[in-house]
Amino acid sequence: MRRAVPLWMILGSSGAVLAALGFCYERSEAQPIVYATMQPSFTEIVKKITAPGALVPRREVTIKPHVSGVIEKLLVAPGEPVKAGAVVAKIRVMPNMVQVDAAEMRVKGLEIQLDSARREAGRFRLLHEQGLVSETDYNRYLLAARLGEAELDAAESNRDLLLQGSSAKSARVANVVISTAQGTVLDVPVKEGSSVIEANTFNEGTTIAAVADMSDMIFQGRVDESEIGKLREGMPMVIAIGALSSERLAGRLEYIAPKGGEKDGAIEFEVKAALTLRPGVQIRANYSATAEIIVERRERALAIDERAVSVDGSQSFVEVEIAPQHFERRAVTLGLSDGSSVEVLSGISADTRIKRGAGEQGPH
Repeated sequence: MRRAVPLWMILGSSGAVLAALGFCYERSEAQPIVYATMQPSFTEIVKKITAPGALVPRREVTIKPHVSGVIEKLLVAPGEPVKAGAVVAKIRVMPNMVQVDAAEMRVKGLEIQLDSARREAGRFRLLHEQGLVSETDYNRYLLAARLGEAELDAAESNRDLLLQGSSAKSARVANVVISTAQGTVLDVPVKEGSSVIEANTFNEGTTIAAVADMSDMIFQGRVDESEIGKLREGMPMVIAIGALSSERLAGRLEYIAPKGGEKDGAIEFEVKAALTLRPGVQIRANYSATAEIIVERRERALAIDERAVSVDGSQSFVEVEIAPQHFERRAVTLGLSDGSSVEVLSGISADTRIKRGAGEQGPH
């Protein structure tokens, strides 16, 4: 015989089922979408082109020797100031024996020629004293002897310069390296005892030191070919320095390369800009930097978030709130954009509320 189920158990089970069904219904019921809205605001919009690069001296001079040999003494170090004409290094000459032999042979040949010219001048002097030749003829031979002496002195001086880098017969000193510019020593890529090669027609020579005026720095960077047509000389820019994250320097574009170069598969053009240095900001050569070249600026533009704009063909639209959470599509005319905000020229006013962007939800 089957036992009867108590009424309270039946009622309890039915209530639980109904509660579960109600909960599932509430969960399945679609929640209303609340779109976030915004109003246009007046703000400054600046269109910029970004150019990566570095800060470099406007003029950097490399100092090279005029004779080959070994660095005997270095008199400068990186970071030190140097004046034009100051001695940078002294070289112990390692003579080229082929050149020395040729110079010695020339000296001997000129000695023979001078000896002959002196004898002729002496003979004509006696004839002139006896009245047998004119003074003009005598002076011609005397001049030849004096020219021979000068030529021999020059040949001996050249031989001495080749042998030891200096000559007692001349003020020329080839084994001393002189700075040709005033500024700061940026680099000394050689050491005492290093061999160096003279700069000549066939060889660039060994760099002893690099000198630059650190008070005259420029920005040197690169701009993609897609942007280069928007640039003009004289445009202002703001330069951020990688090593000085809080510093911004003002600059002005002064050079745009007439020819581009390929880099990583893209064509880029070199640009240069004069910098305005500030007291107390220490700049070092080759600091990495990024320049923002200001192409166009609106001081007080009515602007909206660019994400709120949709485009259909050539026409731009926004969603205007005509009643709470009710929107209509409205055409707008846009102006300058900085990639985040865009200027609105017509279609809406400053008190118009618009949908922030497709799918964006939130409070009004």
